Amino acid sequence: MLLRPQWQYFLQLLLGASLTLAFAPFNHWWVVFVAIPAWLYLILTNSILSVESPTAQTSVSNTKTLQIGSFGLSRFKLTFAFSLGYFGVGLSWVHVSIADFGGLPLVGSIGLMLLLCGYLALFPATLVYLLDRFIKIDAWPIFLPLGWLIIEWLRARLLTGFPWLSIGYSQLHGPLVGYFPLIGEIGVSALVVCICIMIALGFLKKSFIPATLLMLVIGISSLVLNQTKWTETSGEIVSVSMIQGNIAQSLRWTPEQDLPTMRKYLDMSEAHWDSDIVIWPEAAIPQLEPIATEFLRMLDQIATESESALITGIVNYQFESQKIYNNLLALGFDQKDANTIPYRYMHNNRFAKHHLLPIGEFVPFENVLRDLAPIFDLPMSSFTRGDFKQSNLTAKGYLLAPAICFEIAFPSQIAANLYTNTAAIITVSNDAWFGNSHGPHQHLQIAQVRAKEFGLPVLRSTNNGVTAFIDHHGIIMSSAPQFEDAVLSADIQLTNGITPYREYGDLPIWLFFITLAVSSYISNRRLLTIKRTQ
Repeated sequence: MLLRPQWQYFLQLLLGASLTLAFAPFNHWWVVFVAIPAWLYLILTNSILSVESPTAQTSVSNTKTLQIGSFGLSRFKLTFAFSLGYFGVGLSWVHVSIADFGGLPLVGSIGLMLLLCGYLALFPATLVYLLDRFIKIDAWPIFLPLGWLIIEWLRARLLTGFPWLSIGYSQLHGPLVGYFPLIGEIGVSALVVCICIMIALGFLKKSFIPATLLMLVIGISSLVLNQTKWTETSGEIVSVSMIQGNIAQSLRWTPEQDLPTMRKYLDMSEAHWDSDIVIWPEAAIPQLEPIATEFLRMLDQIATESESALITGIVNYQFESQKIYNNLLALGFDQKDANTIPYRYMHNNRFAKHHLLPIGEFVPFENVLRDLAPIFDLPMSSFTRGDFKQSNLTAKGYLLAPAICFEIAFPSQIAANLYTNTAAIITVSNDAWFGNSHGPHQHLQIAQVRAKEFGLPVLRSTNNGVTAFIDHHGIIMSSAPQFEDAVLSADIQLTNGITPYREYGDLPIWLFFITLAVSSYISNRRLLTIKRTQ
């Protein structure tokens, strides 16, 4: 039975929205293998064409024209509806920060949400439109995954990039988990799409043998890969304590709360200076670094005398250059330097955030937007970008690769900052902006995938959750409860070895699908040549 176009668009919205269940905190990985094939099957059938021209008795040439025109546009619109549901529900946590802290009325906050989700929905919708125009359906299993690689690459780079909710993250607890150390999350995304288009074509052609064989090969090989020990524990253990201060977002930039916040973190750390490393989250110290130098010197002295190291987030405003940086500082004892250098302003043991969050940390076209609404003039929304590649933080002789907040969603940046002797990845965040939503859980899931990809432990310190220790397999060792004052301590096992993804990055998966596409093109050209000569 054929559905009217409006009902098909609504169905696509529901299918896209259901993908949220595949990600944290729900983790129903199998949903992608239902929702995505259903979306693809619906856009590959002739239902829209039939509804739009029910009495059409056209020639072959007229049918082709209709498919390229109105049918192609319908596929674009159906995919846009699917993607709007996908991002609209999956990223609904963004609305929490806009509504609670942006100072906009409900209509304005919903409008901004729709603008963001509409922008993201254009990527898969445009891909489908181009495939519909130029690629035969039988070749979609090759060109759709390659196109998916391209749009995910673009989504992670255009307008500073926003690669959140990439479909590969759904497989952290799924059957493709073994591929993360080999081809990374973006490669897993391409495999998921490849499987899904084969399932959709199976329903279309009433033949499931190719899809079944592909799923068996990928599933079994993933199982084998997941048993492969790319990295192993070295036997060296580092004791770490992470302090979750649970400071309300409304109090973070209130001047009279500066000293109580700093005292709270200091008091919560007092019993844990016997740890090798103590970690405070993003911007834990609410004063600007030039103003907080005396406090930082005191922390440095405490940590040094305890033969411990402290890593803390702080904002550094350089009065001379008027540049402002979202920084991580390492203070305290360095076991490789008996004469540990005391803290001084602008010392080198620091990291400046590179990937800044639009609106929250920088405002595009700020001369125009700043005066429009409070959300475009939030405190600390004029940061300067740090370098893409920086030195690791040194804490008690251990090198840690930093990622501040959503930088953990950029594997290329993490890879660029991993060195031969990098011991672990440290990521700090303040997810208080997003309240009791699924955003912080998705954030944690992303950090788990980074651990799995690079075979390194990840130390995730947050203001109000989810603070967690993640081992080199991407498994959560322990986590602190959300919205509570908490100290999380653990002995972290360091690793030896290197994963293929850390060594080669995205190159293998790009080469694989580009080679398939070129081979398919050459093969089709030869077949056409043979037919013409006969």
